[in-house]
Amino acid sequence: MISWFNRLAAVSLVGLLFLCLSWELWIAPLRPGGSMLALKALPLLFPLFGILHGRRYTHQWTSMLSLVYLAEGLVRMASDQGASQMLATAEIILATGLFAGCLGHARATAPSRTVKAAD
Repeated sequence: MISWFNRLAAVSLVGLLFLCLSWELWIAPLRPGGSMLALKALPLLFPLFGILHGRRYTHQWTSMLSLVYLAEGLVRMASDQGASQMLATAEIILATGLFAGCLGHARATAPSRTVKAAD
């Protein structure tokens, strides 16, 4: 069960990272040729290794970080048109998956749960 939540968080994080970069550089940038909004992918690099290694603390704070991308996806889905609106929907799905995976992993690896499981 623990590895499933960790895998969900890792896949969602990597997917969100690639989505943010490709969205703002190639698929539907705000300006032709790409925009500086691609830098929004930079904060996703900070938790990458902690998520891939299954560190509980990283999952905890990354769940809060995912809410920023969820909010951005909701705003852009409501305000943008065409391809950008579809990409915003994908961002919402990936950010929700990241949030759920992080919370599930943090809850499953809580010290109180691991002690009870050992008894």
